[in-house]
Amino acid sequence: MEIIVLLIQLAIVVAVIAGVWKTFAKAGQPGWAAIIPIYNVYILLKIANRPWWWLLLMLIPLVNLVIAIIVAIDVAKAFGKGAGFGIGLALLGLIFYPILGFGSATYTQPVRTA
Repeated sequence: MEIIVLLIQLAIVVAVIAGVWKTFAKAGQPGWAAIIPIYNVYILLKIANRPWWWLLLMLIPLVNLVIAIIVAIDVAKAFGKGAGFGIGLALLGLIFYPILGFGSATYTQPVRTA
């Protein structure tokens, strides 16, 4: 029974990694960055057109939750999706990243005015 549970968990992890990999590739970033800790957050910040120093904000407890939701919404908008999809990316990434990566959404470089 444990082997079946382990195989299901492994399948979910592979699907999420593949979804993030395809999402990065659609945005013109290296797909392999999805499996490198911290660097994958930096790439997400680039896709969301946020400054690199937001990575430091991700290290602050509770602040990182707010920043993660903002970045997820910006990533969704960069792919032509709405804020609801961005909330889904933030809270249910294991479902929404494969949808974004393997779906028909195309990346459009967001323009951030400071």
